[in-house]
Amino acid sequence: MRAPLKLATVGTGYFSRFHYDAWARIPEVKLVGVCNRTMEGAALVAARFDAAAFSQFEDMLDTVRPDLIDIITPPETHLDYVSLAAKRGIPAICQKAFCRNLDEARKAERAVGLGSAPVIVHENFRFQPWHRMAKRLIDDGELGDLYQVCFRLRPGDGQGARAYLDRQPYFQKMERFLIHETAIHFVDTFRFLFGEVAAVYATLRKLNPVIAGEDAGLVVFDFINGAQGLFDGNRLADHESDNRRRTMGEMWIEGSHATLRLDGLGGLHLRRHGENAETPITLEWRDDTFGGDCVYNLQRHMVDHLTTGSRLENQVTDYLPNLVVEEAIYTSAALGQKVLIGR
Repeated sequence: MRAPLKLATVGTGYFSRFHYDAWARIPEVKLVGVCNRTMEGAALVAARFDAAAFSQFEDMLDTVRPDLIDIITPPETHLDYVSLAAKRGIPAICQKAFCRNLDEARKAERAVGLGSAPVIVHENFRFQPWHRMAKRLIDDGELGDLYQVCFRLRPGDGQGARAYLDRQPYFQKMERFLIHETAIHFVDTFRFLFGEVAAVYATLRKLNPVIAGEDAGLVVFDFINGAQGLFDGNRLADHESDNRRRTMGEMWIEGSHATLRLDGLGGLHLRRHGENAETPITLEWRDDTFGGDCVYNLQRHMVDHLTTGSRLENQVTDYLPNLVVEEAIYTSAALGQKVLIGR
C-alpha cells in the first residue's frame, strides 16, 4: 500500500475550515504541518490532526518536507508562498483571489515555470456539482448551439454598517471587491462552460457606503465562439433559497435545443426549445459544507492527479486569463467602453 501524501498547510482563517474538513475525508493524504502567523491558530488545527504547528512557512517546509502544500491565506502572501513551494519542487494549491494583481500573478507564474511541480489555484466554483453537470450537458450537445449565459449574483449579505464583519471583515476594506473577490468565480466558470472571452463591457457601482470597493455591477462578455454572457451582480439583494451562499444566485444557459436553469437550491432544470415544462436534472452532492462540496471536489482532483496522473485543471498558467479578464472589466468600467481581451 502506498504511503499517504504528506500535506502541509498555511492559514487557519474563516474559509480554511472547509479545506481542513475536506482533507480529513481524503485518505490518501496525511496532514503533517500547519502554519499560521500566530502559533495559537496553528496549534488549534494541528492538534486536531496530530500534526506539527509552525509560525514560519519556510521552517515548516524544511522540517516536515511535504509532498503537497495548501496555501489558505490572503492574496498578499501568495507570491512568496508559491515561489517558495516552486523553488523546492513541491506541488501546491493556492487560494483565490490569486495574488494581489495581475503583475504579481505573472511573477508567480514565472516562479512556477522554473520549478518542477504543479501549482493550481483553489478556484472551486467550477467544481460545484451543478456547474460540472452543466458542462457535461453542453459537451454532450443537449443544449445545441450556445447562445448566452446569465448569472444573477444575489447573496444578500452586503447591507448595513455590519456588512461582512461577522464572517470576512476584510471585505469592507477591499478597494476592488465585487469583481476581484466574487465575480472572478464566475469569470472562471463562464470560461469553463463557454470558452475564452474576446471582449467585455462593464458598469460598476458602490451601493453600501461603508465599504471601500464596488458591490454591484453588470458585465457583458463576448466569447470567442460567438456566444454572449451576462454577470449581473448585487451583493445587497438576495434570491430565493434556504441557503443563499449555496449557489450565490441563479443562472440560465440558453442554446438552440434547450435552456438550462440553475435555481438557488442547487437544482438544475432543462426545458426543451418549444416546450413549456422543465425536466429536473438529477444531481448528488453533500449539503453540509460549502457550495455542494466543491472544496472537497477540487482537493480530490489535485490528489487524483498526484496519485494517478489524471488531467489537472486550474494550473496557474491556465488560470491567469481570468485575471486578464478581470483587469479588462475594471478598465471597461473606468473608460465606459467595451475592452478587447489581450489587445
